[in-house]
This record gives sequence, structure tokens and C-alpha cells, in this order.
Amino acid sequence: MADFFTGITALTWGNICMFAIGIALIWVAIKKEYEPMLLLPIGFGVILANFPDSSAVGEHGVLTYLMKHGIENELFPVLIFVSIGAMTDFGPLLSRPSMICYGFAAQLGIIVTMFLARMLGFDLGSAAAIGNIGAADGPMAIVSAARLAPQLLGPISVAAYSYMALVPLIQPPVIRLLTTKEERRIRMPYKGVKTSKTVKIAFPIVITIIACLIAPACAALIGMLMFGNLIRECGVLDRLARAAQEELANIVTLLLGITIGSSMTAERFMTRDTLLIMLMGLFAFVFDTAGGVIYAKIVNIFAKEKVNPMIGAAGISAFPMSARVVQKMAQDEDPVNVILPYSVATNVSGQIGSVFVGGVLLAVATWMLANGYDLAVPVLLD
Repeated sequence: MADFFTGITALTWGNICMFAIGIALIWVAIKKEYEPMLLLPIGFGVILANFPDSSAVGEHGVLTYLMKHGIENELFPVLIFVSIGAMTDFGPLLSRPSMICYGFAAQLGIIVTMFLARMLGFDLGSAAAIGNIGAADGPMAIVSAARLAPQLLGPISVAAYSYMALVPLIQPPVIRLLTTKEERRIRMPYKGVKTSKTVKIAFPIVITIIACLIAPACAALIGMLMFGNLIRECGVLDRLARAAQEELANIVTLLLGITIGSSMTAERFMTRDTLLIMLMGLFAFVFDTAGGVIYAKIVNIFAKEKVNPMIGAAGISAFPMSARVVQKMAQDEDPVNVILPYSVATNVSGQIGSVFVGGVLLAVATWMLANGYDLAVPVLLD
């Protein structure tokens, strides 16, 4: 009978606090509709994992099994990227290829946050994984954490997806701080350029070859992203494209969320490191936004046709939220100003840029760890 009541007698304040966090995640998913497909399963997974002697986790627990065979081997993130690729239309980017530069410039937060994490006392692997929160790309953050800092998988994943949902709150103040009213009112002429089917089919193949030759560490993610896009654009696999966009995305997202939640036990999550990770995640998103805007302002120094610097902020990978935020801000300043084609092109560029930059960072960090190197930076906290 004593074993029967273990769930009650062994309950700790840490477990109770984690129940509150799980319920809070479920609440914001339902009430505020912040990334509900991820935050609700994560919240429920948190609750399941924090019961004393919970059969959902542990040696024979189903969630532990999913963790080992779905996240630690990167299966779920890779499958999610097939779905993302099948959902993404790279047409706006292909008609405005120069926008890809803005997508890469907006990855500044990844690098800056990695150095900040190292200065705050995190080891190199953890710092690189934390920096990848700035990719604004949940699967990339999960892969980095699973490879470099599995003990931080829970807080890194929650930070990544939480701040993606908060993009409409995070980006506007940063954009306003870095731009003038006149800059936000700059109009960009619509130049409709039709992209041929051949180009759309060739694009994912060419990007895969180039990216994987330069950064083999990102081959699985960018390869599956482009594979999903090829399914979409080829025109002969409509049924598979729909399945990737709907059934595959829904099933994998469901399992991914509840599995991540199961890693957030009290002893892992209720720490100083978790608070620092959440703060650095916000820092990463702010610097991503700033990097894109500053790059656009630098372009305007030399360009004959001025660009609206707000489009640089859309270079983060949070698609399509960031593009919508930028367009709304443009119309708030000038009701007839339409820069959506440019912001969408920049936003999809950010999806490529986040995987590429994140993959390079992952490869460099892995090589440095394997060869005994570290980042020589002043440590602020010990």
C-alpha cells in the first residue's frame, strides 16, 4: 500500500513548481494562442514527467523511449524540416535573390549569444547550443542542444519556441529604436518577377549541394528542408506534399512537444542556468532583429534605391510571423505602403540562413570540443 501512495508522499515543492510551469504553458497555448501546437504538448509533458516514480519516464517510460529514439538521434527535428520545406514557397526569394543577404545578417544573435553564454560561465558546447536559440528555429535549437548540451534540452527548446511566439511583442520596440519615422515610411516598388518552374525545382537541389559542401554538419536539416520543398515544387507529388504539410507535421509536432516536456524535471529546470538561458534567448532575438535592421541601414548608405530597413528584421527564421510584423509596422506609418513581398523574401531567407549559420556553429563547436580547444573569453560569472 505504501508504494501505492508514493506519488503523494514523495511529492516535493520542486514537483509542484513544475506542475505550475506546465499548467502555465498550457494556459498561454490555449488562452493566448502562443505556439499552441508546441507549448501545449510541452506543458503536458512537464506535468507527466514530474510525478514521483512516474511510469511515463525512466528506464521503461514511453517518453524516455521517444527521447532516445526521436530527439537524441534527431529523427523528430529532421522530419519537422521535411514538413517546413513542403510548406515554404521560396518564390518571393527567387524573384528577389538579394534578400538572402538580409536573412544571413539577421543571424547575428546566434554568434553574439554564444559568446555571452561563454562569458557567463557555460562550457563551449552549452554556449553554442544556447546561441542557437537565436536561430529562431525550433528544430535547429533542438538538434544543437541534443548534440552539445542534452542536459539543457528542455529550457533551450522552451526558450526557442516561446520567443518565436512572442515575435510580435519583441521585434517592434527594437525596430523603432533603430529606425526613424522617415525610414519606416520608405516605400519599395513592387517588381513582379515570375519564377519559372524549372528554377523552383532546381533551387532546393542547388542549395542542398552548396550548403552541404560548405557545412556538412547541417546536411540532415537543410537537406530535409529542401527535400520537402522539392516535393512541393516538382508538381508530380501533390499527395505526398499535402501529407508532409498536414499529417506528418501534426504527428511529429505532437510527439516532439510532449517529449521535450518530459525532459523538464524539477532537478534539471529549477536552476540558475534555466533563468540565464531564458534571458539569453530574449537577448538572441533582440540581436537577430538588430542585425538585420543595421545591415539594411548600411545598404542604404551605398544603394541608389533605398530599402525600408524594417525588412532586415524579417530575416529571422520565425516564418511568417516576422514578415507580418514588419508589414503591419509599415502600414501603421503609411497605410498604403506595401513591403510584404520583400519582408516575405527576407523571412524565407532567414530559414535558410538559420540552418546554415547554426550548422556551421555546430560543426565548429564539435570540432573544437573534439580537439580540446575552447573560446578564450573573460568569464563574468563562475
